[in-house]
Parts: sequence; C-alpha cells; structure tokens
Amino acid sequence: MLQLIQIVGLPFLVCLMMSFVLGYLGIHVLKREVVFVDIALAQVAAVGTIVSHLAFDAHENSVLSYACSLAAVFGMAAFYAVARTSIVQISLEAIIGISYAIAAAAALFLVGMKPGGHLHIQHILSGSLLWTDGRDVLLGVLTFSLVGLCLYLVRKPLMSLSGSYRHTPPKGARAIFWDFIFYFLLGIVITLSVQMGGVVLVFAYLIIPATISAVFASQLGIQLIIIWITAIAASISGLLFAYYLDFSIGPAIALLLGVELIIAAIIGKLIRV
Repeated sequence: MLQLIQIVGLPFLVCLMMSFVLGYLGIHVLKREVVFVDIALAQVAAVGTIVSHLAFDAHENSVLSYACSLAAVFGMAAFYAVARTSIVQISLEAIIGISYAIAAAAALFLVGMKPGGHLHIQHILSGSLLWTDGRDVLLGVLTFSLVGLCLYLVRKPLMSLSGSYRHTPPKGARAIFWDFIFYFLLGIVITLSVQMGGVVLVFAYLIIPATISAVFASQLGIQLIIIWITAIAASISGLLFAYYLDFSIGPAIALLLGVELIIAAIIGKLIRV
C-alpha cells in the first residue's frame, strides 16, 4: 500500500487539480459549442514549446518554454475572440478545426527538424503523469489556484456570454474582451495540463465530465458536484488500473471516463423513459 501511495500519490493530486478546473471550463465549452478548442489550443501551445527548443535551445519544462507556449496561446486566444464576431461566413468551430490542422502541420514540420521528435509527439499525447514530482504539484497549485480565482471573479460575465451563444451571439468590444479572457484562461490551464497529462487526458477531463453533468442537471452547482465526483472516480480507478496492469495513466483515466459516459447515457435514457 505504501508503495502504491508513493507512486500514484502525486499524480493523483495533479489529476484532482486538472479535473476541478477543466471540469468547470468544460461547462462553458459545451455551452459555446467549441468542443475541440482544447485540442487546438494544446497544439498551438506545443508549437510554442517546439519553437522555444529550436530557437533558444530551451528545455521542455523550462520557464522559457512555458513563456513561448503562453505567448502562442495568447495570440490564438485573441484570434478566436475576434473571429467569433468578425468572421460570419463559417462557424467558430470550423475556424478552430482549421487552426488545429495548421498548428498540427506546423508541429509535425518543426518536430521533423528535431532529433527524437517522435518521442515529443508521444509525450504530447500521453503526458508524463507517472514522473510527477513536487515541483509539478507546486506549479499546478499556483497556476490552477490563480486561474480558479480569476474564473470566480469573472464568473458572471463569462457565464452570461456562454449562455447566450446559441440564441443571440454577442457582438461588440465587450464580447470580444470577455471571449479573450475566457480563451486565454483556458489556454493557460491547457498549456500546463498538456505538459503533465497529455492531450488525450486533458480533452477527456474537459468534455466528458461536463457532458455527464448535462445529462442529469442544468443547475451549475449540481453540475459541478457531478463533474468532480465523476472525475475523482475515474482518476482513482485509472491510476489503480495503470498501476496494476502497467498501463499509461492518462489513457487509462480517459478510457474510464468514456466508460462512465456510456453508463451515464444509459441511465439518463432509462430515467427519461
């Protein structure tokens, strides 16, 4: 038991932090119908990381690497905020998909210039939760706490904006500003989360618990409780699954979140019958 705690204890703390913040952000993402924004922002952040290595020989988890990733995310957040009201010919989801494809192509091109690039791609997908240390936990606590505080302070305008997306899409400088704040805060969380947990796990934490909560509730408080219970259960089960079967932690948790979604869909269907 002691060995189990020593191996999965810190990864579990990181999973808790990621799932709590990403779960709340997932509610906004579903309301805005921009489901693939996290993959796009993660890919853009990855391009920033690769550029920092090629241009400045920065290590993957260095301050300079994070700075370049955040700069790339900052620019993309501004683009999404402006594109929502300026580009009316196609949907924002299509714009996000296009930006992801371009960023992915850029990442593959740049990785091809770097020895061992395939290892970098694997790291982006599956993360490195197993190698979590005290520095990662401290960085996660500081970052997610700061972002969580910001989200709490701006919760009313963000929720109002997200809630009106389907019916009366907001326009004007105010809408662009709050859109930028949302995408930038989301990008900060994703930049750090992808470094630790990988794209697969981050996407699962962002979308699946929020989707499960939407099946059973419409009130924000109840949705958050469902999200956090779902994420904690999948995190514990996934960590144990990975520990005993020698499987990657991120994909294991994502797989169990998928199982929970299937079960929730079946229960929701039976309740409505």
